Amino acid sequence: MTNPPHWDLTNVFPSLESDELAQAFTRLQELIRSLEVLFADKFEGTSSGTPVSDLGVLTGEAIDRFNQLFELSLTLRAYLNSFVSTDSHNTLAMKKMSEFQMINVKVQMLENQFQAWVGRIAPVLEQVIPGNAAAAAHAFFLRETADQAKYLMPQEEESLAAELGLSGTNAWSKLQGTVTSQLTVDFELEGKMEKLPMPALINLHSHPDEAVRRRAYEAELEAWKSAREPLAACLNGVKGWANTLNQKRGRRDALHQALDLARIDQETLEAMLGAMQASFPSFRRYYTAKAKRLGTEKLVWWDIFAPAGRTEKTYTFDEASDFIVTHFGGFSQELADFARRAFAHNWIDAEQREGKRGGAFCMGLPLVRESRVLCNFDGTLDQVSTVAHELGHGFHNHCAYQAGRTPLQKETPMTMAETASIMCETIIMQAILNETKDPQAELAILETQLIGDAQVIVDIYSRYLFEKEVFERRLKSELSADELCEMMEEAQKETYGELAAYHPYMWIWKPHHYYGGLPFYNFPYAFGLLFGTGLYAIYQQRGADFVPDYKSLLASTGEATAADLAMRFGIDIRQRKFWEDSLGVIGKRIERYCEL
Repeated sequence: MTNPPHWDLTNVFPSLESDELAQAFTRLQELIRSLEVLFADKFEGTSSGTPVSDLGVLTGEAIDRFNQLFELSLTLRAYLNSFVSTDSHNTLAMKKMSEFQMINVKVQMLENQFQAWVGRIAPVLEQVIPGNAAAAAHAFFLRETADQAKYLMPQEEESLAAELGLSGTNAWSKLQGTVTSQLTVDFELEGKMEKLPMPALINLHSHPDEAVRRRAYEAELEAWKSAREPLAACLNGVKGWANTLNQKRGRRDALHQALDLARIDQETLEAMLGAMQASFPSFRRYYTAKAKRLGTEKLVWWDIFAPAGRTEKTYTFDEASDFIVTHFGGFSQELADFARRAFAHNWIDAEQREGKRGGAFCMGLPLVRESRVLCNFDGTLDQVSTVAHELGHGFHNHCAYQAGRTPLQKETPMTMAETASIMCETIIMQAILNETKDPQAELAILETQLIGDAQVIVDIYSRYLFEKEVFERRLKSELSADELCEMMEEAQKETYGELAAYHPYMWIWKPHHYYGGLPFYNFPYAFGLLFGTGLYAIYQQRGADFVPDYKSLLASTGEATAADLAMRFGIDIRQRKFWEDSLGVIGKRIERYCEL
């Protein structure tokens, strides 16, 4: 396999030590200061009784200033994160990120200040919006801002919360990332002792040799055991911080905040979760069939990701890129051209290495209208699928940039953020399946698909149950590492069913649990998979004329609720039937898997 590439961000800023980066920091502070002056000079003393025309001018000016500010701040955050996420030993990057976070606290304060002001003028907001071009273009943002203003604490308290967040939830999250990315394990592989970073060790979950998988699982648990106390402290810190703020802000609970962030209601969540729960017997049928293929009665955790069937196919990164570009072209030439550009210009950091975080993600860079993708490529079909998935996020950004959406118009909830990624992943997996004639190869592909499906439906539900209980119990006391392990295992028993072994340390590895401002960073993945699956079914019916509507949807995901966006395609997400139909597509995969 050719060495997977590192990403290139030199067109954003030449280096961490460059004058251009220093100037960007200075410019960010200037933009912040200009907004502070604007609020102090012109916003103070205004209210819903101020002439509507004056309020329109102020609203438009604030929107324009914020968009300018966010273009720069989001780009700076992504640029610095590109170093922090790929090399946790880079002390200069860590220092720069800390400097940025301290400056960004002022941005959070300004956002809170503007939100409170929009809340004050809410009685006349519908008169203000049509009277100003910028306000009219950001009508959804303004209405949402006014609605969420009722959950703000007094300004002084919001400012204090933002400042304390640096040494609170942000610090806990940073510690989790540092500890997990720097942890290495001495592991014997093919007769050679290697020092493996945790992402590489975890990738051995899919090794064809059961003995290797078991040893990797045991080594992983031992490694997590050594880090569990500081990481239990991290999780307690993050969830305690979130609970305190939710209570102070008048939130019902952390789930209430998560629903608002996702732009869905309780009815939608219950419809989706109910359908997911009803699908567990089908997934357990898959696990039983898989155990039988592996020669055991009950599946064990280290066999969940085990390959099935037989395929000799592995991919170099170049082969993977060619395959993705070719088959993206069958859906849309624009999508293919986008992917070709991403590969040609090294937008992807794909190499596994010590100090680099595990998993995969995509970051937008508004100033240059580009994206960057992180993954840990190992040549497997699963990783080809992952690259396609993350490029889907990049194409989502591309559609918004092409449509001229501002940062405030582009802010997409997690529920809709997975739409393009699932579509791209499905395109590639379907292409691989269509090219396969050998039943054993078909089985291998179905296995890869079902592993991913089960992770997003079964495992995500277990993480949802775990997080719900953590939030509830954290209101009364801190939780020990032993308690967290017990809760994780109980959640897995409830969703996976009866396995011979579980993974009690899943709460350590998944960074989503440590994002203080994003509670329940789990069910949106299930929403994304099932919504994307439903859209792909519509694409199969409509063909090429689906693509323009789909691109329009991607460009608009920051400007409407999930329910309103879904209705563009005749989808009612509050009805359980839609979710059941999408899960039915996965059910057919399970049926075919059991037949082979």
